[in-house]
Amino acid sequence: MANKKAASGRRVEELEREYVIPLRASQHQPSRRRRAGHVLLTVRRFVVRHMKGKPEDVWIDPRLNEHVWEHGIQHIPSRVRVKAIRFEDGLIEVDLLEAE
Repeated sequence: MANKKAASGRRVEELEREYVIPLRASQHQPSRRRRAGHVLLTVRRFVVRHMKGKPEDVWIDPRLNEHVWEHGIQHIPSRVRVKAIRFEDGLIEVDLLEAE
């Protein structure tokens, strides 16, 4: 978490966190042909709930999208590790974390 001072002297915060988002429920809820899209909605809802943002302010990295769609629309990952960064203007960026 990095705190910065704005030009006016007030504090501006940038929040960075890592999450493991469980996606197992997304495998059972929608029909087979909607699973990958439902996963992306689940990621967006999870990040909004935990980072205190708005759904329209969440930006999902294309690498995360490709990881979800890697095995097609029906076969989704059971969990995904992401890094979420909330900027001072309210925008939340969600990136895929590489396996170390």
